[in-house]
Amino acid sequence: MRALIQRVARASVRVDGETIGAIGPGLLVLLGVGRGDTEAEAEWLARKLLGLRVFGGEDGRFDRSVEEVEGALLVVSQFTLYGDARRGRRPDFTASAAPERAEALYEHFVACLGRGGRPVETGRFGAMMAVELVNDGPVTLLLEREARGR
Repeated sequence: MRALIQRVARASVRVDGETIGAIGPGLLVLLGVGRGDTEAEAEWLARKLLGLRVFGGEDGRFDRSVEEVEGALLVVSQFTLYGDARRGRRPDFTASAAPERAEALYEHFVACLGRGGRPVETGRFGAMMAVELVNDGPVTLLLEREARGR
């Protein structure tokens, strides 16, 4: 699994012109699911994300997690995180999980985050979405937990 995480002042996602998810301060998470990923990777990534210290404390250092600043999370599925554009001019997406499997793991990941006690908003899996954000910092990180055996 791969998660591109952006610390945001606010973020929202729209489908067909309708806002379906929006947050104030917190984290925008673009989540990609790869072939071979399991519930264990989703659980690890959710725990890692909830505890990740990317918010400034009193001295401005990265001392606080989304839990500690009482931030929210917006999770948007993004199979293109597994796009491989090293050869040719068109990305290859064969490393992405099949849609049915990816959706199940995406939902599992969202449920794991929800158990962390922070508000979690989502996009709509498989839909064309318009994501808007105000990046705070900017702070952008890529988290990845490779599936075992891949």
